[in-house]
Amino acid sequence: MLIFKQNRCIALLVGVILVCFSAISLLYPGQVTEGKLQKVQLVKLQSVGRASVLALVPHVALSSGTKINSTVHSSLTNIAVHLSPAWKPEQRTEWVSRHQLAQAATAQPASVHVKAAVVTTSLAAQKVQKQTAIATKVKQAVVKKAVITQQHPPAILFFSRTKLLSQDQQSQATWKYAVSEEDLLLLQKIVMAEAEGEPYQGKVAVANVVLNRLRSANFPDTIYKVIFQKSQFSPVANGRFERVTPNGDSIKAVNAALSGVKEVTDDTYFFLSLKLAQDLTVKNSREYAKTIGDHTFYK
Repeated sequence: MLIFKQNRCIALLVGVILVCFSAISLLYPGQVTEGKLQKVQLVKLQSVGRASVLALVPHVALSSGTKINSTVHSSLTNIAVHLSPAWKPEQRTEWVSRHQLAQAATAQPASVHVKAAVVTTSLAAQKVQKQTAIATKVKQAVVKKAVITQQHPPAILFFSRTKLLSQDQQSQATWKYAVSEEDLLLLQKIVMAEAEGEPYQGKVAVANVVLNRLRSANFPDTIYKVIFQKSQFSPVANGRFERVTPNGDSIKAVNAALSGVKEVTDDTYFFLSLKLAQDLTVKNSREYAKTIGDHTFYK
């Protein structure tokens, strides 16, 4: 009874079977009662019953929207076998095989979807790997180019009205400046004299300030004149500038600044050490930009 309640198709099938038996009883009332149906008639009725069962099962399943699971399949098999005891084993196997094929056909699309999902995921993973590899190569190329440029700084600087341009932006330049060997040494010495004990970023920032002044119309137009402008850099005034020898960090910081590395913005023109400075005019009159180590930078 539980099977009937859970599977409407079985209830419909049993009803049809009962109707078939009732029809047989009406057509052959005496012979069915006495068990005297002829062999040919019995085989014919059994064939008709079997055909009815085989034809009815898929229609019942489709009309009720019920999938024939293993429990229902077993129940239908038992009913069909009891309905037609004269079936041969191969005929029973045929009935079972049909429903197994139907179930396999129903399950096949899900398997295809799973395989398609796996293939799609694999292709997506390969695409991500390719993109990552390309991005890594590009990044490595940029780093390699930057290292080469910093080891061999550009001989010509390109400026717009507001900033130092990279070598790739030279078409936007409003004027350019040729860096001589003397200019290079002067930059290295002023960075060493002003920021020997400062972090590497502080050394780059000092070189940035000198180059910002070189670009600005408010300061001299050569590196030599910028560095030796009166009362601008204390090491020049006290003689330390002449005594220092640039170390590796100072040389590297100058090359980086010439190559376009910027630790302060292009409108930063002043810096001082608040611990050592005696004149705080810059602090009181200029806009604060950034602090690196002991140096405070102003616009």
